[in-house]
Amino acid sequence: MGISLTSEANPTSVIEAENVLLIWYQTYLLFGHGLGFSVVLAALPILTLLLLLGVLRKPAWMAGLCGLGVTFLLATLAYKMPVSTAVSAAGLGVAFGLFPITWLIFWAITLFRVTVETGQFEIIKDSIGRLTPDPRLQALLIAFAFGAFLEGAAGFGTPVAIAASMLIGLGFSPFSASAICLLANTAPVAFGSIGIPIITLAGTTGLPLDQLSAAIGAICTPIALIVPTYLILAVGGMSATSGIWVPMLMAGSVFGVVQLFVSTYLGPQLTDILAALAAIAAMVAVLRMRRAHPAAENAGHAATMLKRFARMGSSKGVSELAGAELSIEERVIPAYSAGKVLYAWMPYGLLVASVILWGWAPVHNVLDKVTVLVKWPLLNDVVYRMAPIVAKASPYHAVFAFNWLTTPGTACMVATLLSVAAVRMSPARLFKVVLAVLKQLKLPTATVSSVLAVAFLMNYCGATATLGLAFAATGRVFPFFSALLGWMGVFLTGSDTSSNALFGNLQVVTAQRLGFDPVLMAAANSSGGVMGKMISLQTIAIAAAATGLNAADQVRLFRFTLKHSIILALVTGCIALLYAYVFHLG
Repeated sequence: MGISLTSEANPTSVIEAENVLLIWYQTYLLFGHGLGFSVVLAALPILTLLLLLGVLRKPAWMAGLCGLGVTFLLATLAYKMPVSTAVSAAGLGVAFGLFPITWLIFWAITLFRVTVETGQFEIIKDSIGRLTPDPRLQALLIAFAFGAFLEGAAGFGTPVAIAASMLIGLGFSPFSASAICLLANTAPVAFGSIGIPIITLAGTTGLPLDQLSAAIGAICTPIALIVPTYLILAVGGMSATSGIWVPMLMAGSVFGVVQLFVSTYLGPQLTDILAALAAIAAMVAVLRMRRAHPAAENAGHAATMLKRFARMGSSKGVSELAGAELSIEERVIPAYSAGKVLYAWMPYGLLVASVILWGWAPVHNVLDKVTVLVKWPLLNDVVYRMAPIVAKASPYHAVFAFNWLTTPGTACMVATLLSVAAVRMSPARLFKVVLAVLKQLKLPTATVSSVLAVAFLMNYCGATATLGLAFAATGRVFPFFSALLGWMGVFLTGSDTSSNALFGNLQVVTAQRLGFDPVLMAAANSSGGVMGKMISLQTIAIAAAATGLNAADQVRLFRFTLKHSIILALVTGCIALLYAYVFHLG
């Protein structure tokens, strides 16, 4: 899986390359100055990303490439890293960005596009939307539960785009649909895209994937428990919770418990998918029971409250809302047989089955026999880490694993091809879908690859270690700031995957420096990062594109989500502190 930075796996096939350079020793204090000066220089790549994304509002791919340029100059001019070694380190990051990350993203999105192209997604959407006319319960079912499913299956903005467009179709205002989906897309993000953020975190830090998955699940579960209730309160106020306490608590508790179990015992790949399916099943059961007993409160001022919830930010006044009808009440959603609904969901059933099969040890071990491990040229064991980052000078390994059969992306590819055959999609239509996905991924691939190149180059040149020495100054409260660092990373990059690549090793270095569990601190980075998703400019842009928000409403949306993002990030930091000092996770 990806890259081993701390130890070599047992390879079936190993490609060794001669290193032209013998040894290059890292240094952490620059130009003979103290830590403060060095930290300012080491932070330049991060400050560049912040400036371009947060202030100048440049595209993410442009910010990533500029950040890479600044990092390269920092590595070669300030840290005196040989140019060839710096190029090689950046190249390793790009390689990891292409495989397994982009490989997985490509097939996850292709699978989704197959369901759309064949009309199966309309059935999936309608099978959810027709269960209840209550906009609050629609929000929980679509934005929280189904959005979590989309996050686990595709991620990278897909749940916000799809869930928001579904809510628009059900009569929600653009602002309300966007706000609801951004708030809901929190707890599932760490396990998105079949676990790729955690796979990336394990690859960049060298920490065990199963331990990271369990730790992140433990931190995210309390958040998952409260998110449905928090969402309703944030959008509609206390009055909006009237009569739906059971569905709210059911959605959060079922999702959280299954998320914790799967992340601990099965790994990160299926955590979101299985937790979301369990939450959807629980919600469906509750909604079927409620449908037989309609609430008497859905009249008068309560009806106005429901419409205000669904149309928050609408230009219509309350009096107009009172006389307006949600489109769900006017639109007749077709009823499908159970067979048609199951058939529509079949591609994602095949995905779940494929990922489980790929993770089964007997199958995994057979597929792993063709894995090729590449000792990265001009980098593997060329760089030596020095005290106080490590106890004594030690080589920094760099081994790229081309695990082309065992990677989750290949499992997703198999599920996609089986789905294509099952829904009788012609090769010509599949070819058109593949071309469309390739076109869609051009800029995201540049973003992911450039940010990973920044992360790997910062790790190997020593800039991450310099920042780690500064964070060590926070002492006993570092677990709290660890979550906030991840939050800042996702705000900057728009991706928990990119944030983990950028700051994952920094968390490990600082944890080792302060005597904390590095698995817990890396997990806090990823868990805190998900709270920054709702305020990243890329995610807001996706929501705006899906709902038709104008520029002024986008600014309002940022201001609305900012306070909730900060609150939830602070809560995550406190949870990390509790695990560090009270429950002793890990």
